[in-house]
Amino acid sequence: MRYAYLHGFASGPRSYKGCLLRERLAGFGVELELPDLAMPSFGGLTYTDALAAIDALGTGPFCFIGSSMGGYLGARFAQLHPDRVARLLLLCPGFDLVSRWPVLIGADAMARWEAEGALALPDRDGGETPVHFGFIEDARQHPAWPDVACPTVIVHGTRDEVVPVESSRTYARGREVTLVEVDDDHGLTGSVELIARTAVEHFGLGG
Repeated sequence: MRYAYLHGFASGPRSYKGCLLRERLAGFGVELELPDLAMPSFGGLTYTDALAAIDALGTGPFCFIGSSMGGYLGARFAQLHPDRVARLLLLCPGFDLVSRWPVLIGADAMARWEAEGALALPDRDGGETPVHFGFIEDARQHPAWPDVACPTVIVHGTRDEVVPVESSRTYARGREVTLVEVDDDHGLTGSVELIARTAVEHFGLGG
């Protein structure tokens, strides 16, 4: 079994949660891989290219921890390759991006993004990078709510203003998914120890 952390939008392999979870799981003899999903670059990112980066990790099978966009990508990859994903732990997963983003950044910014072809957005280095509208166009080609066959746990903050917890409630409803709600925001920085414990239990690492 292999294990990988799939980071969120405007994040990367050096993310706080990914590095801390890697440290925690190392105590159980697990090497948590931290791939870079901003492919071919943050400004040129697409779901399709990010999925190709996951595909390039190899056949697995994998247990994925996916945060925000990485949570969506983990679920989408499991839908496309059910034989290569054993279990999913999704953290505030970014389902239904195409419907959420006009609310998140505003209708005017969304219209300007489409008209101009790029929009400056906060990047993982603390600055801003023009992100091409192809990111949204590509996302439209992927299902908003990918169905998965593997055991799945979602941890979602009830104070999340980026991906409201109702998104995960909707996803879990009618699916064999365990939803754990925590008093935290989108970053889940106050819940990392709980996430680590959940990973150990969900991935069967405790004994």
